[in-house]
Amino acid sequence: MAADDLGAGVALLDDRVVPFTVPDLDVRGRVVRLGPSIDTILGRHDYPEVVARVLGEAAALTVLLGTALKFEGRFQLQTKSDGPISMMVVDFNAPDTYRAVAHIDEAKLEQAVASGNLSTGDLLGEGHLAMTVDQGSQTTRYQGVVALNRQSLEEAAHQYFRQSEQIPSRIRLGVGSVVTGAGREWRAGGLLVQFMPHSPDRLRAADLHPGDAPEGHEILTSTDPDGISDDSWAEARSLVETVEDHELLDPMLESERLLYRLFHERGARVFEPVVVQEACRCSRERVLGMLRGFSAEDRMAMVADDGTLGVTCEFCSRRYTFEASEVEAGLPAAE
Repeated sequence: MAADDLGAGVALLDDRVVPFTVPDLDVRGRVVRLGPSIDTILGRHDYPEVVARVLGEAAALTVLLGTALKFEGRFQLQTKSDGPISMMVVDFNAPDTYRAVAHIDEAKLEQAVASGNLSTGDLLGEGHLAMTVDQGSQTTRYQGVVALNRQSLEEAAHQYFRQSEQIPSRIRLGVGSVVTGAGREWRAGGLLVQFMPHSPDRLRAADLHPGDAPEGHEILTSTDPDGISDDSWAEARSLVETVEDHELLDPMLESERLLYRLFHERGARVFEPVVVQEACRCSRERVLGMLRGFSAEDRMAMVADDGTLGVTCEFCSRRYTFEASEVEAGLPAAE
C-alpha cells in the first residue's frame, strides 16, 4: 500500500467507513469503525450489556452494507425472532446517517443469563432477518430474507449474500467497550470483503468429487462454503478470518493500518472514507401524521387526562406532546 493510500492524518478514526480494493486478489470491501455514534445509541437506552453487543453488531453490519448504496435511499436491517431479543431494527439513510433499536423479552433474557446461553445465536433464537433497500416511492423496494436458526449475524449475512446477491463474501464484526477519561464507551467495528473477479468462470462452483475420474479430467473441489474453487478468494477469505475483535475496536488502530496489516503483500488501495453519524428520522410533523392515521376511536383512547397526546420515539427517546385539538385539526368530521 502506497503511503498516500493511507490517507491524510489520523485525527478522525471513528464513525467512518473506508472502502478499499485489492486488485491482485480481485476483492473489494469496506471497513467500518463506530465510536461516539454507537455509544450514543446504546447508552441512550441503557440496554443490558449482552443486548447492546448484539445491537452493536447489527449496526456495524447495516452501516457496512448501507454505505454501498449509490443513491439517496434507505437500507434497513430487521430481525424478528423468538429469542430474548425479539426484534431489532437498524435504519441507514444514505449517504451517512443511521439509527437502531432493540426490543427485549425480559423473562427470556433472565433465563438466558441464568443458563449462560448468551451468544448472538442464543439471544436471537429462531426467526428471520430481512434486509430491505428502499429507493423511494418511484421504485420498487427490494427485500432479501434469511432464516435465523440460532446462528451469528456474521453467518446470517453470509447466507444472505449466497442466496440473494450470489457474491462470495466474508464479514467480521466486533463490539466491545473501552474505558477512557470520560468513562466506559461502546465501540463497534466490521470488515466486509467480496470476491469480484473480471472473469465469470472464476465464480464457477466446485463439483462434488466424482471418485475415480478419467485421466486428465479437471475436478473442481473446494472447502469454501460458497463452493468457489479459486486461489485468490481462498487467500482473501483466510486473511479475513485472522482478524480479531480487538483489531476492529482498537481506537488507536486506524482502518487503513488494519488493511495494510492484512494485504500489504498484495497491495490494497483505499478510497475516500464516508463519515457516518447517528441521527433519527422522527420529527413533530411525522409523528403528527402518524397520529392522524389512527382511527378516531384509537386517537380518543390516547388522550390523557390533561387533554394531550404523548408519543415517545422508540429510536431516539424524544418525547412529542400534542393538544388533542391539534391532532384533530384538518381531519374530516366524524359522521
